[in-house]
Amino acid sequence: MKKSLEIGTVAGLLFGLFSIFGSFLMEGGKIGALIMIPAMTIVFGGTFATAMIGSSFRQFSRIWKFALVAFLPPKHDVEKLIELIVRYATIARKEGLLALEKELNNIDQSFLKKLLRFAIDGTDPQTMRSVADAEMGFLNERHSSNALIFQKMGGYAPTMGIIGTVMGLIVTLANAGGDPNDLIHHIASAFIATLWGIFTANIIWLPIADKLKTIHGEENLIMEVALEGVLSLQAGEIPAIVKAKLRAMLPSTEQGEV
Repeated sequence: MKKSLEIGTVAGLLFGLFSIFGSFLMEGGKIGALIMIPAMTIVFGGTFATAMIGSSFRQFSRIWKFALVAFLPPKHDVEKLIELIVRYATIARKEGLLALEKELNNIDQSFLKKLLRFAIDGTDPQTMRSVADAEMGFLNERHSSNALIFQKMGGYAPTMGIIGTVMGLIVTLANAGGDPNDLIHHIASAFIATLWGIFTANIIWLPIADKLKTIHGEENLIMEVALEGVLSLQAGEIPAIVKAKLRAMLPSTEQGEV
């Protein structure tokens, strides 16, 4: 499966960083003032710890792989898939389903290849749909689970920021009456913990979760198109009907002329 850099993810992240930290610099702030290791340790360490507790270690150890998918998602071309199925429909109408066997080795989409093999082998439509629905269901569970861990991290991070803030204020109150510079430092550290918690939740973790859901939706559409297309081939429908049926599954703005 080919992968390509998701410009929207990269551009959105960069724009978010520029908007937040750029405005901070415009107000006369210094980036160095935001880099406080104790506050960042509480937020990042606490978020990772709670995510590890709330999921299996195996799943947690793969979050970087899941995050990478948001930046380098699989490349799906539903238009190309529809045209390919319509071509197969033309061949099947002229020469029969068995004539498609020679096309199997040229198919990159594993789900389509599997369904087409079932059709050629004479699997009945109900069984084929049952098998396909089961595979799509398990895929949905896996993808939902992968996105959910980032969604949970998006909920944990602000809480970790609040914990950091409370701890900072406790230290501040414990040193009340001491050096004013130390008090100011502790207060700043407290608010910076909140900043990092909210920032990571809303710029990193939650957007990644949403992106993974979007990618899953695209893959699910590809699988649904493949299933309906092969069932149409098996039913012997004419290519024009196959094309119209499959294009009807696209958003109305993308259906175009049949």
